[in-house]
Amino acid sequence: MAAPRRRAKAQPESAATTKRAPAASAQELLRYYREMLLIRRFEEKAGQLYGMGLIGGFCHLYIGQEAVVTGVQAALREGDSVITSYRDHGHMLACGMDAKGVMAELTGRRGGYSKGKGGSMHMFSREKGFFGGHGIVGGQVPLGTGLAFAHKYKKDGGVCTTYLGDGAVNQGQVYESFNMAALWKLPVVYIIENNKYAMGTAQERASAGELHQRGAAYGIPGYQVNGMNVLDVKAAADEWVNWVREGNGPVILEMKTYRYRGHSMSDPAKYRTKEEVEKMRTESDPIDQLKKLLLDEGHATEEALKEIDREVKAIVSESAEFAQQSPEPDPSELWTDVLLDA
Repeated sequence: MAAPRRRAKAQPESAATTKRAPAASAQELLRYYREMLLIRRFEEKAGQLYGMGLIGGFCHLYIGQEAVVTGVQAALREGDSVITSYRDHGHMLACGMDAKGVMAELTGRRGGYSKGKGGSMHMFSREKGFFGGHGIVGGQVPLGTGLAFAHKYKKDGGVCTTYLGDGAVNQGQVYESFNMAALWKLPVVYIIENNKYAMGTAQERASAGELHQRGAAYGIPGYQVNGMNVLDVKAAADEWVNWVREGNGPVILEMKTYRYRGHSMSDPAKYRTKEEVEKMRTESDPIDQLKKLLLDEGHATEEALKEIDREVKAIVSESAEFAQQSPEPDPSELWTDVLLDA
């Protein structure tokens, strides 16, 4: 893609297509492994609690896509902001939000991040720079653009990572946001988590052209990244987050990923074959890939990785126990937190 006009600095090459991810230390690799495993085990437990009737409403699991938010979050710094849509539990955990508070919110309990009033799709943590989960398809994109405007207005050096799915890229407000971000050169990274099926329609049946090129009309550069490899994601995020932070305006990163479960827990996912899902699990699972790398390069032993799994499972079990023991919100809470006193 040619460099857009009026850019302050030359665009870097695409980390995803022109060079391999740089070597990471054993400590970094183990951190990525633990974080992805925490997201995986948490989502598995959430699925179990949903099946038991302890989670009501919608519940969209992130299983299979863990490398995306883990790699991107590793490239951010304190003061940056994150916003996403309804498949958001993994993003919360990657931002450092407490698993107990997330699980309690999923179950509608008082100990949740939104006091049990938001549920799966509506959790926030100003402390961690996480501004939601949003249930309206594409609705978070103008909000993320606004967060980026706030970073620029306050001159705090922050960047907003705004996540959206492949199904959301056809929404009109997405392009209004692209236009504003390009005009004002806002510090925003638009991350398209392309898991191929949106709510249940294959991308090739719903979206014309390449998704990462959707900002071309506005001069926004875009690149595809292997979203099933955490090191490829981290390399691309390092490169482009820095580029955006330097004042060059927005960028679009299309993360080619895959979800193993249906769109939500109520989706049987009959629009794809079991063989397709199994092939992705066998050949491209982000956690298995990193596990193999850790073992092959001598960064960890099988027992050490099993110990990480035990630690993660203990955290998840504790979060489920906390959620079930936490009381439900008092009915009077229905009228609180509707408006923020300024």
